[in-house]
Amino acid sequence: MGATASQLGKDLLSEYQELTFLTKQEILLAHKRFTELLTREERDLNLNTRVPMARILTLPELKSNPFRKRICYVFSTSEQKDGSLTFEDFLDLLSAFSDSATLEIKSHYAFRIFDFDDDGTLDRGDLEKLVNCLTGETDDTQLTPDEMRQLINNILEESDIDKDGTVNLSEFQHVISRSPDFVSSFKIVL
Repeated sequence: MGATASQLGKDLLSEYQELTFLTKQEILLAHKRFTELLTREERDLNLNTRVPMARILTLPELKSNPFRKRICYVFSTSEQKDGSLTFEDFLDLLSAFSDSATLEIKSHYAFRIFDFDDDGTLDRGDLEKLVNCLTGETDDTQLTPDEMRQLINNILEESDIDKDGTVNLSEFQHVISRSPDFVSSFKIVL
């Protein structure tokens, strides 16, 4: 643990604590877990080393999350849009999913994760992908086209306040604010 703390440096550790919803202990654990994903050669480089999404997805905390790839894409700052994460990207991810993150932060990132086409709205295509992620896309669990259409119509009826056929961030946050389980279920703990 001491080696990890010295690798980060006291000032950097304090800065990360100030900029995230994470405690020093959580940041140190995050650093340890991130470092374990690096190859021996990558460990010798600086904190800007990128871990490919395939390695990030081996973390048990993400492995069973149906949105694991979207989570990586949303938090990745890679110009290649490949879902790879730097340590700071990884901290941002853990911060947004921490128990201490606000409803506003959590709902903002949930919206971005569910906005599969990154157009700033949840349209029928996004909602269908969202439902398929939640139900699984096997023959046993996948909804029929009629069931899917009805469910999406119900979602839009409940959520689309301005009746434009999509759910924007504000409408999404309004719905989430009425869902008491959201904050406690939108989390990843190392």
